Amino acid sequence: MPFKNIPAGDDVKEVIKAAFDVEFDLSGDWGYDMPHAMIIHRTAIPLQQLQHTLASMRAFIEMNMTMPEDERYGAINVNETARECISENNRIYDKITYEISGMPEKLYEKFIDEYKSEYESPDFDLAAHFRRRKESSVLLEKPFWFDITDVNKTE
Repeated sequence: MPFKNIPAGDDVKEVIKAAFDVEFDLSGDWGYDMPHAMIIHRTAIPLQQLQHTLASMRAFIEMNMTMPEDERYGAINVNETARECISENNRIYDKITYEISGMPEKLYEKFIDEYKSEYESPDFDLAAHFRRRKESSVLLEKPFWFDITDVNKTE
């Protein structure tokens, strides 16, 4: 798939605020590897919930927001498949592997329209509908590195 990593350089916290109108206490980069980990300083919500939210945001930026309009993906879902806590150079990292699925946005819209118009019909094969949706989806596996050293520190 032609999905590209989000380029380093822009302030992650500001990009997330501009794109999703939400503010988190973050710095660092987009978490593609340990040297470019996303640093979580503090969180008011459970850490795993925040990490999943951030992984979903990154996937949406990669698969939708940065793609040409006719190549955008929708129905983007992110599921954790593995988690590893790594201590290195007095830092604590969570390396999380996510399975990311999505399908071309225009195709997704057709599936939604079909579902809405046919759902109550006795001839509608719901199992076949969802099987075709699954077959039309791409499936990626990507790591996300979080530096969580500061999360549990008290000042």
